[in-house]
Order: sequence, then structure tokens, then C-alpha cells
Amino acid sequence: MKQCIKLILIGLLLFLSFQAQSQSVKTFKPKVLFDAQHLVITQISENAFTHVSYLQTNDFGNVPCNGLIIKNGNEVVVFDTPTNDVSSTSLIEWVNETLHSKIIAIIPTHFHDDCLGGLKAFHDNHIPSFANNATIQLATSNNTVIPQNGFKDSLILNMGNTMAIAKFIGEGHTKDNVVGYFPSENILFGGCLIKELEATKGYLGDANVAAWSNTVKLVKKEFPNIKLVVPGHGAVGGSKLLDYTIDLFKIK
Repeated sequence: MKQCIKLILIGLLLFLSFQAQSQSVKTFKPKVLFDAQHLVITQISENAFTHVSYLQTNDFGNVPCNGLIIKNGNEVVVFDTPTNDVSSTSLIEWVNETLHSKIIAIIPTHFHDDCLGGLKAFHDNHIPSFANNATIQLATSNNTVIPQNGFKDSLILNMGNTMAIAKFIGEGHTKDNVVGYFPSENILFGGCLIKELEATKGYLGDANVAAWSNTVKLVKKEFPNIKLVVPGHGAVGGSKLLDYTIDLFKIK
């Protein structure tokens, strides 16, 4: 009987701990920590930060582009570079000087400039880069800076006492797009595969529109505990961003 009560109490404590952790992620008030003309860094949870840089385009003007910084202990993983080397250098210096941490990996989530336009700065600072094999092939074809290390379907990087996950789940915005996941805080970096609420379809020049909706459905299935979603452009939100993207690209 005593053993049964003990097990019940342990289960209750674990449940309350999980609830507290989930609540802290949900109710965290974002705060801007670095604000320059070329780069903005905002803390969105205890150990996660968005970085926003800008890309001048012919069709959409000067576009703000999101990336994600995640931290555990004194180690950091970055999803997507800022759009150029100047902004990337600022990000690297900020991580070193403000977070007092080491960037152990940069992961471009697809081959466009809003994901790897500042990759050279990371390489110059001896930060290893990792990307989907298809991203490496496309970067090579486009004569851009090439990520150093490839993976086929998924990548798990240990950082401190947790991990960062990058996974190819299917085609959508591009045929190589991967998503990033930070399981300790249930944060998804959807990149350009995921749209902010009320967004249009955007640039479709390299897209697989027919596959897009189903790919996002598979993302929901793969990561059912998502609390925060960071799209490639626009405002951070919850799982509603996934539902919105699914509906936006649904074949009518």
C-alpha cells in the first residue's frame, strides 16, 4: 500500500513539473535584447531567441527573415543564418559576449539566401554547418557558400543536457526544406515551410505546392507537443500557424 501511494505521489510530482514547464513556455513575455538596423534578437522563452535580419527582394521589398537561436548550458545551436555576413557576425558576437556561450552548429533549413546568406561568417569563425544533403546539392548548383556537413533525413545534435533536432519531413516551400525542433521547450522552427497567420503563399518559384499541405500535417504528427512555432517570416505563434499553412495550401 505504501509503495502504491509513493508511486502515485511521484507521478503527481512529475505531472505538476511538466505542467509548470509547459506554462512557463506559453506565458513567457518576449523581450528584445538586441536591436540594430540590420539585426534584431528577441528572447521568446527561457532558452530560445529569434533573430531577424532583412533581405531586399524584387517582388516583396525589404523582407524581414526569421531564424532561431537555442541555448542549453553554455552551448548554442542556430537555425538559419542572418541574410548576410555582417548580420551573422553581429549575431555571433552577441552570443559570445551576451550569452557567454559557444555556437556549436549552424543549420540552414533550405538553400535560399534567407537561410544561408550569412554562412561564410560562421565558417570564418570556425562554427561547423550542417544541412540536408539536398540543400548542399542546391547550394553547390547556385554557387553559394556550401554547408560543410550533410545529413539525409534527420540530425540530432547534443547540446548541454538536451538536444537540437533537424528533420526533413517532406517538400513544400522547397524540395530540401527541413524543420528544427527544440524538445526541452517544445519549440518548432518551421522556417519558410510554415506561414504566419494571414500570410499569403509568398514566393513559389522552388515550391512543391501539391505536397506542401500534407508535409505540414506530417510535421504536426511528428511533433505533437509543440508550444511555440517560429515561421520563416512574420510573427511567432502556436500550432495555429500549422493549421493555417495546411489550409492555405490545401488542394481544393
